[in-house]
Amino acid sequence: MVRSKFGVSRMFLLIGTLAMLLMLSSCTQISAGENPDQSANSLAAAQTGSRGVEVSFVSGFPQSTIYDISDFVAILEVYNKGNHDLVASDCYLQITGFDPNIIRGIDYVQSCGQVDGKSVYNLDGGWNQVEYMSTSITIPEGSYEYEPSLNLVWCYAYETQASASICVDPLFYQVTSEQKACEPRDVSMGGGQGGPVGVSYVGVDMVGDVAIFEITVRNLCSGRVLSPLTDISNCGSSTLEYSDLDIVHFTADMTGGNLIDCTPSDGKIRLSNDVGKAVCKFRITGTSAYETPLQIELDYNYIENTKKSVQIIETP
Repeated sequence: MVRSKFGVSRMFLLIGTLAMLLMLSSCTQISAGENPDQSANSLAAAQTGSRGVEVSFVSGFPQSTIYDISDFVAILEVYNKGNHDLVASDCYLQITGFDPNIIRGIDYVQSCGQVDGKSVYNLDGGWNQVEYMSTSITIPEGSYEYEPSLNLVWCYAYETQASASICVDPLFYQVTSEQKACEPRDVSMGGGQGGPVGVSYVGVDMVGDVAIFEITVRNLCSGRVLSPLTDISNCGSSTLEYSDLDIVHFTADMTGGNLIDCTPSDGKIRLSNDVGKAVCKFRITGTSAYETPLQIELDYNYIENTKKSVQIIETP
């Protein structure tokens, strides 16, 4: 009987300890903040910014100077600094600029892999490494060195979600300002929304019960915007047409109104000098002014590059 009571006591002690550990682990999982202010700051950090996918050569891979009997090894670091998650088919790398008859056996195109974007739990974003390797280097007879300029190109499919808090007023000219909770005003959205393309400004106008929004879209980074319909799996060497360049697909929605139409009507914004515009009209319901989110989704492909010079010397 004594052992039985002791066993029951130990069992309750074990259960209590496990319960406390579970409570502690559940409390430490949320790194975004333990109060609303901290959570709001983390959300703001995850949903802003103008960076996307960034790729660079790992230092020393390849080395600046190598012998022709050495292996050619290039290691690339891929960072997703925006907030859109990438699957393997969303991002591709390609190294060009070298003679494949001299540096042989390299797979020109490789996937970036699955790389998560930044979030409230990881404000730095995801990371991956990709390796290019050749074990066969042949310098032509009569030459003692080969100095290619490697051109690293990466292309990726991305999406930007922008949300602007807009004041709408279906009786804009019929009610005194003292009776209004807010007044329709243009909204500046500088700083980006977690991607290399973003909404920078929303002009607001009311005509009766119709809200008219002029949406300004910008390329916020140093790369080139491509249509989301382009084939990114070989964009480093494929022929790009005029219809592939500077095209952003967009949609607009608002819980506080019903969409009438948007211009361009095909949902495609063409950027000129990295800037483009769309105009959307919504019919507003109600009899008083109120704030409501205007939600804008941008879909696009993006291409960037960097270069590195390498000297390959014939072995004495």
